[in-house]
Amino acid sequence: MLPKDFEAFVASLDQPKPHTNWPEALQALWFDAKGDWESSHNIAQDLHTTMGSWIHAYLHRKEGDRWNAGYWYRQAGRPFPEQSLDAELKELVEFALN
Repeated sequence: MLPKDFEAFVASLDQPKPHTNWPEALQALWFDAKGDWESSHNIAQDLHTTMGSWIHAYLHRKEGDRWNAGYWYRQAGRPFPEQSLDAELKELVEFALN
């Protein structure tokens, strides 16, 4: 069952792993929110979709690799964000839930 909103997504972080029936994009975001960048990246780099590129971009921005992040934002058709990483994570999760 998908979380109904961002708050429910955050509440799910007390679980040991994301729900296996969640879309891979949401699972990638869950791992990132849980502090597991590597697991999140492993999923995102195999998502050959606009959403996968956006998550990939966000992860490289979080890592501090602005050049690589810029490439993936362009692949996702999105401008390089000015917002905080926390705000972008929330936007990503809300987008994945809709």
